[in-house]
Amino acid sequence: MKITFFYLLTSLLFIYCNPEKEENSFPIFKNLVWGDEFDYEGKINPSLWHVQTIPIENGSWANNELQHYTKNIKNCFVKDGFLNIVAIKEEVEMYNSSKNYSSARLNSKFDFKYGRIDVKAKLPSSKGTWPAIWTLGSNIDEIGNYLGDSKGETPWPYCGEIDIMEQNGWDKSDLYNVLHFHNTATNKKDEMKKISSISNSNEFNVYSLVWTKEKIYWLLNNNITYEHKNMDVMPFDSNHYLLLNLAIGGVLGGKVPEDFSEERMIVDYVRIFQ
Repeated sequence: MKITFFYLLTSLLFIYCNPEKEENSFPIFKNLVWGDEFDYEGKINPSLWHVQTIPIENGSWANNELQHYTKNIKNCFVKDGFLNIVAIKEEVEMYNSSKNYSSARLNSKFDFKYGRIDVKAKLPSSKGTWPAIWTLGSNIDEIGNYLGDSKGETPWPYCGEIDIMEQNGWDKSDLYNVLHFHNTATNKKDEMKKISSISNSNEFNVYSLVWTKEKIYWLLNNNITYEHKNMDVMPFDSNHYLLLNLAIGGVLGGKVPEDFSEERMIVDYVRIFQ
């Protein structure tokens, strides 16, 4: 009995003191305030989503991306309960600019401060693809976004950007969690970043953000991959909106193979809780 009691006592102490359990705890938000289950067919629901198409840098998108984002249904559609964001190799002429690829970029018609975002998605496996699930400060002055300048005229990165999930185009086992912002202490552009591993990004996984006044957490299938204090020098105490997009090439997409023809990011659901 003494041995049994000893092992029971040490086991309880281990559970109580185990830092891993404490590290993987995070605030709980249960009130569903916005989302899309994609339980319809055809065009993306225009009451929930804005399809962003106007290039933000003189006919092109940031970071040397190679695509135009379009409103074409072949680049963004719902079928069999899933959202498909499809990148296609094709010549596209828009806004006096010619590109060799098309894709889609979505803005949520909803912005909020603090809470949890869950996106269940299957990522593309082809090299050269750059999928992203992310947020921007609602006060951004970016042309063509859903909110326009209705919440302010703050340039990037002063508005703040939270990359819930990004993936590069050359190693699909890498998963990026990033904060981009203007650091008010140094008066310079700054970022906080964690690159973790994922073995099955071409299968469905749940990518999540838990955002509070004190801390920001990134989750993969409800397990923390990164966490960072929400510091006073950061701009993460005002409303943000959600973006989903699939870029081709560029800084994080890298070289696109010659035989690339089509790839997609497939989304099962998007849910925001507060």
